[in-house]
Formats: sequence, structure tokens, C-alpha cells
Amino acid sequence: MSDNHSVPDFMRTCRFVFILLIVFTVITVAVSKVDFGHHFLNIGVGLLIATFKAFLVAAYFMHLISEKKLIYTVLGFTGFFFVGLMFLTLFSYADFPTLGGEQPEVAHVEGAAETHHEAGADH
Repeated sequence: MSDNHSVPDFMRTCRFVFILLIVFTVITVAVSKVDFGHHFLNIGVGLLIATFKAFLVAAYFMHLISEKKLIYTVLGFTGFFFVGLMFLTLFSYADFPTLGGEQPEVAHVEGAAETHHEAGADH
């Protein structure tokens, strides 16, 4: 906490942020019941609200609102690389070897359920 704020001002700010967090939690629950027409849009709205709530917690309860520029720079790089690694993870799901456009044997096995059922009947 910086020297130019008194304890009652700080407590008033904490109460206000706490009330905002409660209000946005109620909004998050209400928005989860609304269909925005596409699954990704629903997730995006929820993540946007969650990001705002995370900002409030980090800025006021963790006292990052009054930090130096270096902290924000490091936080920005952390967020950038986090998002980049998440996209790399998502892109890796579509990156598996194929031979001439065919599905690999592991991904597509015909008759696997029938073979498994027949093997269980012999025992």
C-alpha cells in the first residue's frame, strides 16, 4: 500500500472491489444461462468476465495497481507466451502423420468393436 492513502480509504476500496467481484460473479452465472448462438462465443463472454475479475483481484488485492512498469512488462510477456503455448497445443491436435491423405491406423480401426466382443465371448 502506498504512503499517500490512508487505511480507511484502502478498506473502502477493498469493499468496493469485493462488491464488484460479487456482482460480476452473479453476472457470470446469469450469462452462463444465455445462448449467444455459438459455443465459442459463450466461452469468450465467460472468459472476458473472468479476465476482468482476475484483473480486479491482481490489481487491488495483490497491490499490483501501483507497481512499476517492469512488472507490467513481465506480466505482458507472460500472457503473450501463455496464449502462444495454448495455440501451439491446439494446433498440435491437427498435426499427425498421414500417408497420402489416409487416416493413420491408430485413429481409424474398422471392426474393432466386433473383434473385442468376439474375444470376450470365448472366455
